[in-house]
Amino acid sequence: MQQKQFDQIKNGKGFIAALDQSGGSTPKALAEYGIPKDSYQNEDEMFDLVHEMRTRIITSPSFDSKSIIGAILFEQTMDRKIEGMYTGDYLVEKKGIVPFLKVDKGLAEETNGVQLMKPIDNLDNTLKRANERHIFGTKMRSVIKEANPEAIKKVVNQQFDIGKKIIEAGLVPIIEPEVDIHSAEKEKCEDLLKAEILDHLNQLNDDENVMLKLTIPTKRNLYKELIEHPWVVRVVALSGGYTTDIANQKLKENDGLIASFSRALSQDLNANQSDNEFNTTLEKAVKSIYEASV
Repeated sequence: MQQKQFDQIKNGKGFIAALDQSGGSTPKALAEYGIPKDSYQNEDEMFDLVHEMRTRIITSPSFDSKSIIGAILFEQTMDRKIEGMYTGDYLVEKKGIVPFLKVDKGLAEETNGVQLMKPIDNLDNTLKRANERHIFGTKMRSVIKEANPEAIKKVVNQQFDIGKKIIEAGLVPIIEPEVDIHSAEKEKCEDLLKAEILDHLNQLNDDENVMLKLTIPTKRNLYKELIEHPWVVRVVALSGGYTTDIANQKLKENDGLIASFSRALSQDLNANQSDNEFNTTLEKAVKSIYEASV
């Protein structure tokens, strides 16, 4: 782990771009980008198109380290190249942006108001490849929909158990137990989640660093204690389906919380835009998310 990248993520001004839609969410991401399902015949063509979209975002002059400190990639993006360089290397060397890798394999069926992660096959191999591709950290997502204390405990246990394996591999895990923004018990879920996370953080050793990716809380500054915890590198917020404007407004109300937005970053981008239109639109989104983060 490079100290320079660690310092950039811990202390840098800006936000982390989430470019990690995977198999299940890619058709929707492409459709929102103006590429309908009938534009591709199979999964290979679909992933070619999404890599073109991500390449266009990453190579845009608007996508730079003045505003963006890190970017989360999907596994296929990590293994593909931009201008002849592996994506992680391109981000580091050409953009000065720290690369992360989404490692989860999607969500299991909902049980007791939560969705745990599906088993992560070949995690050791994935982490080995991530190191070879100069990736700094990882991300993995679970979802909480109901304020069920035992179920929320299971979510956090799973996240930290896998997180420790990621730490052992020399990477920094982003632990992401998302609370559904549509949950009728959102605030209660967040209180339970915070207590569980704190319990796990307090059991870490001083060389076990983690990041947290959380839904913007209903209660202002609820996660202040997590943000200030000595073993937490950074706490970032997901947009969770909020529009850019709403996500930014909610983010501004929480000191020290920075964005790691996906939909809110790319919602106004379109495949049919000219390069000038595309770059201007992306610049506007980047600027607004940056300002909300700092």
